[in-house]
Amino acid sequence: MLIVGCGYIGQRMAQQLIQNQQAVTGVVRSEASLHALQQLGINSIQCDLDQASLPQHSTQDETLMVCMPPPAVGTDDTRTSQLIEGFAHSGQPTRVVYLSTTGVYGDCHGEWVDETWPAKPEVDRAKRRWSAEQQWQAWREQTGGELIILRVAGIYGPDKLPLMRLRKKLPMVSEVDAPWTNRIHADDLVNALLTAAEKGESGAVYNACDGQPGNMTDYFNQVADLAGLERPRIISMDEARTELSDGLLSYLSESRRLSNRKLVEELGVSFKYPTLEEGLPSCF
Repeated sequence: MLIVGCGYIGQRMAQQLIQNQQAVTGVVRSEASLHALQQLGINSIQCDLDQASLPQHSTQDETLMVCMPPPAVGTDDTRTSQLIEGFAHSGQPTRVVYLSTTGVYGDCHGEWVDETWPAKPEVDRAKRRWSAEQQWQAWREQTGGELIILRVAGIYGPDKLPLMRLRKKLPMVSEVDAPWTNRIHADDLVNALLTAAEKGESGAVYNACDGQPGNMTDYFNQVADLAGLERPRIISMDEARTELSDGLLSYLSESRRLSNRKLVEELGVSFKYPTLEEGLPSCF
């Protein structure tokens, strides 16, 4: 397996594959990331996909786990375009698992959402992910390669908690004003990805979440309590528009409750941490 964008989730996945005595290579862009993989004993390739293709034959007949983020601006994912065009040099993979985002659904006004819900991304970061999804679907149709897409909810896990935000004592809206949000523990996401790579039907899309929606304020409060930090100061929505970042406001503008039934029933994925109450203590 080739993990393209071998960061937080990719590293955890690679370590699990190595433990299972399976071959894996991580692809990263920076020298620091390359060094991190080498320190973990993960076979690695350094490549800036905005500028170059992967090495010749490196993707030929491989399974690709594509975890790389899109570019930081715009509505098109030009990085995915570069990767797919580069297959002419590096070789066509047989199967691609792409990590997308549940943000492609847009604001669903708190409704329960499964994979049949139409994509309607509203913010640029979600539009870039939707662009990538469409490019991968076109690749599948044109080449006959196999494709599975996981639309991933908010990821939490060890070293991936909003502790810095809490230490800065940044405010938050009340639970009454906070929209529905969805999460998945990093370990459960790794399990879902590897299961999808093995069992997923080509063309399938799966929501990757624990199926237990909550709200962002409750999440911050639970993290604060476990970390021994103060809970965020509560402000009104009007105050939030001037005190909170544009990025956080964009998350607060969308509300949906995600079903993971397809992931569980079709792929047989089981959750080590099916609820936030079970998952958060494992992060400390």
